Amino acid sequence: MFIQTETTPNPATLKFLPGDTVLDSGTADFPTPESGAASPLASRLFAVPGVAGVFLGSDFVTVTKTDAALWDQIKPSILGAIMEHYQSGDPALATGGTAQAAGGHAAHSGPDAEIVDQIKELLDTRVRPAVAQDGGDITFHGFDRGVVYLHMQGACAGCPSSTLTLKMGIENLLRHYIPEVLEVRPVA
Repeated sequence: MFIQTETTPNPATLKFLPGDTVLDSGTADFPTPESGAASPLASRLFAVPGVAGVFLGSDFVTVTKTDAALWDQIKPSILGAIMEHYQSGDPALATGGTAQAAGGHAAHSGPDAEIVDQIKELLDTRVRPAVAQDGGDITFHGFDRGVVYLHMQGACAGCPSSTLTLKMGIENLLRHYIPEVLEVRPVA
């Protein structure tokens, strides 16, 4: 098995491409070792000292390291854990573990439902494909009085350029197409 590795805009995160399907649909975000218990793959990765977060996409695994860890030291162990997972035949998610649906957005109803549908459509067609290339995901969390709240996952969470991406990229895009949008903010 040959696993490709790609850098991301977040220096604390690397994207691993195993050349095989990781999740059949949706994504799964494991920001802590405790949350990774629902995934045999994430559990193996969290067993590597220095791994702080794991994000699973359709054909990639994004791993975030702790500040103290060095990529040169932990990358071989991460590659080994991914290979071990695929050789085991275990699923990426244990029975009962759930991936976030491909849409992945929070539900929203009420008077702003039409605006929210437009926001979600723009996120799905213009933003999320580009962000997935960098090993992350951005999903709709809420809309209140002109402010769009977005949840950043994988390489996007904690990325130094995420504020710039939100403000200069996503906010400008949404404001251009949807005049009701005044601002975009991240949520934890």
